[in-house]
Amino acid sequence: MGISLGLAMPALAAPAVTLDSAVFVERTQNRDGNLVRSLETASRFNRGDRVVTVVTWYRLGGSGGFTVTNPLPRGVAWQRSAEDDEEVSVDGGRSWGRIGSLRLGDRLATPEDVTHVRWHVPADRAADGRGRIAYSAIVR
Repeated sequence: MGISLGLAMPALAAPAVTLDSAVFVERTQNRDGNLVRSLETASRFNRGDRVVTVVTWYRLGGSGGFTVTNPLPRGVAWQRSAEDDEEVSVDGGRSWGRIGSLRLGDRLATPEDVTHVRWHVPADRAADGRGRIAYSAIVR
């Protein structure tokens, strides 16, 4: 006669996350011989503008880490993230890596080739409940 033990296993709930983003234009002014940079809320963009996107994440529940993936609009060329922990895709999100290691055909991919950016938020950082990720791009 077999004995069956019903063991209760804790459910590992994936984090419920919501995202909000804001786009700013970086302006540079010369004030008394000093170059001063500022961010202004963007309502219009001009070719060559440097834009900064700030993605704010909020963990609403669950546990563990998660990944934030951001597709780039075709009208911008990715430059860099505020932190150097991103992965990028140059093929619409099918494969991921770092600039300098990804290839497009016979050449190394450049920042202008980036179609998506993603960041892994580890469990200890996700436990904070919210955070920000920022990256810059140039309007094409």
